[in-house]
This record gives sequence, structure tokens and C-alpha cells, in this order.
Amino acid sequence: MKVTGYRSLTTVHDWGRLIGDANGVMPEPRTDVHVLILETDSGLEGVGLGPHGDIDRVFGAVEGEDPRAVTALYDRMLDWVFKTGHSGATFGAIGAIDMALWDLKAKAANEPLWRTLGGRDRFVPGYASGLDIALDDEALVLLYERFADRGFSAAKLKGGRDLEHDLRRLEALRDVLARNSAHPALMFDANESWNRSQAVRFVTALERAVDLAWVEEPVRRWDAAGLASVRSGIRAAVATGENLTGLEQYRPLLNADAVDIVQVGNVWGFTHFLRVAAVAHGYDLPVSPVAYHANPLAHAATAVPNHLAFEVQDLSSPIGLQVDQDFEDGGIVLGDQPGLGIRVDEDRIKIVRAANPSAALAGPHVRPARAGLRLVPDLRQQDRIGGPAAEQVRS
Repeated sequence: MKVTGYRSLTTVHDWGRLIGDANGVMPEPRTDVHVLILETDSGLEGVGLGPHGDIDRVFGAVEGEDPRAVTALYDRMLDWVFKTGHSGATFGAIGAIDMALWDLKAKAANEPLWRTLGGRDRFVPGYASGLDIALDDEALVLLYERFADRGFSAAKLKGGRDLEHDLRRLEALRDVLARNSAHPALMFDANESWNRSQAVRFVTALERAVDLAWVEEPVRRWDAAGLASVRSGIRAAVATGENLTGLEQYRPLLNADAVDIVQVGNVWGFTHFLRVAAVAHGYDLPVSPVAYHANPLAHAATAVPNHLAFEVQDLSSPIGLQVDQDFEDGGIVLGDQPGLGIRVDEDRIKIVRAANPSAALAGPHVRPARAGLRLVPDLRQQDRIGGPAAEQVRS
């Protein structure tokens, strides 16, 4: 079996709500989902998810190769760009190809990927994470009640701009999840919007009223000294890693004893996750994947000894994707379909040439001008949580 080509598709996920974080809110409730299909001469096809606009830089490393040599091909892709660098969009392309290669490897064995990777139990413990900063309090409760109906007793709130606002919502979240646990786990995500002093002051104030399991990305992702400083100043654990692209970016954080929960982005692929999990395990640290559509890394989470909890952002799938998994008992239940268990209905999805998404003017992927510089919450209209789009949701 040889890799012969690829197809790129773009579909959308309909969230039924606006999503965002402390940096901004998406302008509409539908977001693009990029799908890569690797073709082989045997007729089997592998599915990878995530933006892969730089695919032509690395596809030559796998073209004509047997996809079952997936870990060797991962290193081959890294080798192809070792002079120019593999971060950013290139790492996304490598991750999407890697995901599709693992899908092919499991399909060739006619078994679900969690079996191929050595998993014993198809259940993956999770936590709810609604990307919820744009929701008013009533909508927030309704959203997490749907997660609670599926047994979730842990959840992560987006915030970091208004202490009273966040505290009120954390308490509401705790009350919703209390139906499933007397001590629900609450996490808080600031998405790199603070400096270290802000982070300690803000979290310390929250901890006077609620027990936080972890605080995520309180300062910049690469700031080992800052993360270590925050970690020493609060009770909650510090989580980070979803935006790190390569093992070398974790090393300073681990050496500085700056992280309690090692996170990995789904879009960076399986081989990256497995290697990060192994390194974290060497430090006796748990690993937690940060979700992407269809929760692909859930298969790998079954096979590592230090998986803690998997982020679940929504209970539905993107348009045109059928995913063989269910949500029960506060986690993900993986199915028995071969590979990732993702079926792609190409009649419902447009086929496009792979392209890097254009830079946005606003939203959660654009760092605000005053991020990390506010001494107190700035409640001017143009700098309020979520901006104008959030105001429309609350009205």
C-alpha cells in the first residue's frame, strides 16, 4: 500500500451559539472545519482533521510511502523542514497528515484506532468546555445542563476579564454539575490574557469562593518563569501546552517546574501527542488533550498511562462527518468502526485546494491590544468581554 495523493475539503460546525474567549468572540455560530483525505493505491483512504495549508511543503515526505510506517514518516516530515522550521501552519499540516496515516494504519488492520494504539478500554473520561464567554448566564446554565445530562461532573469556564462576572458563572456551573458529583471539578481558562501578577491576584480572589482544579494558560504559553511564578502563588494547578508545536517547546516549562497539567492540541496529530505524553509521564505529570472537532485524540488517550481528562467542546459533529463515538457517563465512548471511525459525506462538503486561513481582524485568535497590560478590568464598551457580538447575545 502506497500513498498516492490527497484531497482537501472544508465543512463547517454549527455550534448553535457564539463561541470565544477573553481575546474575542467569533462573528457567527458556524466555524470552518478542514478535512484532509489521504489517497492510496489500495483504495483505502485516511482522514485527518485540522488546517493544513502548508501541506505541499511536507507531502513529498509521505508520497509513495507505505502509510503504516507512520512514526517514521512523521520524523521524515520534520526532517524535510528542519532548516526552515516546523511550527505554525507547517506543524498543522504535519499533524493532519499524521492523523490520516494513523487512520490508514488502523483501517489496514480492520480495527478501531484505539485498538491499534494499544488501548484496553473504549471509555475516555472527559470534561465539558463550551467556549462560553459570549453566553449570558441563562444560556450558560442551559448549555451545561445538556452536558450534565450526559453525566459530566467537570467543566471549564472561559473568562479572565471581569472578576464578579466570572465568579458568578463559576458558582452557577458548580450548581449545575452538582447533580452528578458532590464535588464537581471546575477549571478556568484565561487564554494567555494576563501577566503573572494579574493572574495571581485574579485567581486568588476566585479561590476565596470556589475550588479550582486548574487554571489554563494564565500567561503566555512559552513563559516558563511566569507560569512557575503563577503556580507558586495559587492553590490551583497550572495547565498549558495546547499551542506548543514540538517537544522542544515543552522542555523549558518542564525544566522550570512550571506546569501541573500537560496539554496537547488535537490538531497536532497522534505521534506528537504520544511523545508528549511519554515525556510528561517521565515527570509524573498527567496529560490532557485540548479538543478539536470529532475528538480524534480520544483514541490515543486510551493508550497512555497518564491521561487525565479529555476536553469535550460540543455534543454534535461538523456537517458531513459521521463520527463513531458517544458521550456518556461524563466522557467519550469510542466505537468499533475501523480507524478513527469518521465517515466523510463528500456530497455535503465542498472540495477545495488546501489554503491557510486568512488572518482575522477580531475574535479569539487575535490578541487584544491591552492583553496583559490591564491593572483592573476595563469595562469600556469596546473592550468588554466578547465585544459587540457578545452584547448581541446578551440582549
